[in-house]
Amino acid sequence: MSKPISDYAIIGDTHANALIARDGSIDWLCWPRHDSPALFLRLLDTVRGGACSLAWENPTGSERRYRPGTNILETTVTTRTGRARLTDLMPVNPPAAEPAEGPDSEGESRLIRLVTCEAGSVAGRFRTRPTFDYARRPCTPVIQGGTVLFEAGDQRLRVSASHPPRLEGDAAETAFTLQAGETAYLILTHGEDGQAAAIEDLSGAQGCLERTAAYWERWSARCTYDGPYREAVLRSALCLKLLTYAPSGAIVAAASAGLPEAVPGNRNYDYRFTWMRDASFTVTAFVMLGYVREASEFLRFLREADGSFGRDTRLLYAITGAMPEEEALTHLSGWRRVGPVLIGNAAANQDQHDIYGELLRALCAFLEAVDYDPPEKVNDRLPEVLENLTARAIACRDAPDHGIWEFRTERRQQTHTKAMLWVALDNAARIARKIGGVAPERIAAWEKAAGEIRAEYLERAWNPGKQAFAGTYESDDLDAAVLRVVLFGAIDPQDPRMLATLRAIERELGAGDLLYRYRMEDGLEGQEGTFTPCAFWRVGCLALAGHTGEATAIFERLITRGNDLGLFAEEIDPRTGEQLGNTPQGFTHMALINAAIRLERCIATFGAVGQSEARGETSEAEGSKSEESQAAE
Repeated sequence: MSKPISDYAIIGDTHANALIARDGSIDWLCWPRHDSPALFLRLLDTVRGGACSLAWENPTGSERRYRPGTNILETTVTTRTGRARLTDLMPVNPPAAEPAEGPDSEGESRLIRLVTCEAGSVAGRFRTRPTFDYARRPCTPVIQGGTVLFEAGDQRLRVSASHPPRLEGDAAETAFTLQAGETAYLILTHGEDGQAAAIEDLSGAQGCLERTAAYWERWSARCTYDGPYREAVLRSALCLKLLTYAPSGAIVAAASAGLPEAVPGNRNYDYRFTWMRDASFTVTAFVMLGYVREASEFLRFLREADGSFGRDTRLLYAITGAMPEEEALTHLSGWRRVGPVLIGNAAANQDQHDIYGELLRALCAFLEAVDYDPPEKVNDRLPEVLENLTARAIACRDAPDHGIWEFRTERRQQTHTKAMLWVALDNAARIARKIGGVAPERIAAWEKAAGEIRAEYLERAWNPGKQAFAGTYESDDLDAAVLRVVLFGAIDPQDPRMLATLRAIERELGAGDLLYRYRMEDGLEGQEGTFTPCAFWRVGCLALAGHTGEATAIFERLITRGNDLGLFAEEIDPRTGEQLGNTPQGFTHMALINAAIRLERCIATFGAVGQSEARGETSEAEGSKSEESQAAE
């Protein structure tokens, strides 16, 4: 039986990530980088998929946490005879001096597991069984110098431990019995030659732990947010850092692939790539937290991945190299037998014109946070980039597209897309005035086009019958993406039509504090869950409209919807509260960060109880819930 998605914690080294279940089993691991073929994938097939599991003798309970300010996972386990702490980490090695540009650490393609008996005595057994290349490559394990080496073609995984492993069929098993104060370790090392530098003893493993802890603690100390939700915000930031790929500066959308958004259904996609939309919003979140370097590194990625200077900016990128074709892994059963499991992503071939607004907003946020000196930090041909991106935005102003939700049906005139074209041109003008080198008549032309586009979507998206801005022109379909454009300034949050839209979305798409993206037919199977970022966008819209009291109450309930570690997958089933979709999802965590910061700023402007609330004006969300919404609460 598949474990709940909320069972999973994440550890990583800014090159690759592992997902670890509540019972201590590593059920997902791709090495040597985020988008490499998985060698542990019990997450997607409980029979065929390998794992590194840990079985305790006579367990009675467990609890877990991250070591404060780090991405090091600590699980405390009690048994009938004692108590132990399991520490899981992927070592990070920062350079002696942080470079101005490029990776701020080196990974080792290594995972360390430390078990320390804290009281009494404990006994248990590690079992390591890799299934390389998504369980498509046969594997031959051999004993080699007190370690076990697994080989599958040119891929190798070495298992070393304080208690020498032995072979049990196609797995390496390591049993231990510990008294109070004693520690056992297991080390997984990946490498094409299987000969990565060995950690010879416990002292070496503990040294890796302390160096890695120091790296994460220094990183966390740079967070400039010190508001009331610092713990949730910092955990989200640490999660986003894990989703970066240090060598290139890329940011992946989530650590996993193939986890379903609907049960049953066929909404099972691969998120281990860089979406312009997700990553640009992440840049903004990083900048607002003081992590300007991380924002700069993503811009470095774009500069190197897109050598066209904006002429050929794409929706979707691999973290290095070309995007792979979408492929179904039909030999895997899928999480809870929901298939097919997909790797690669066909959305790379879609038209999504909002990306110009996403990129230019990220550039503008970055440039407003740093001194534009020297220009090489961003792009020494930035005026050319502005010219190219604005030309593309204007050229597609009348074109339909697949939109933010990547519908695999016909293209439509999407309100969100049109508003993001306004964002593109508005931010281009702001950037141009800051950096110079752009003719005033060009800036005026962008602003003129922006005004025309804005006037058009404010007119054509408004649906008098619904009393709302619809998701597409001249339609009755509501779309929570309309809330997002308010956060970019594309619609005035206090416009009476926008307030009416918020009320309509709460009525038709709401499920308590949660929101569905839309209710229209999308050509896919199954009823998906609510999309968690939308709920945080609603918080932002309420706060900007002056409903700070209501926004605060919703936000505080939302942050408890994550798992016990504060991690969020993509969606939530409103009936059960269960997490759905790929995990942890960067889009949700960046939305949480942005909502927390926006809420703090709006409270400073409107007060803890907004002026409109003080007059008794509410958004009607609480008074207009559907039966499903009330059941969810």
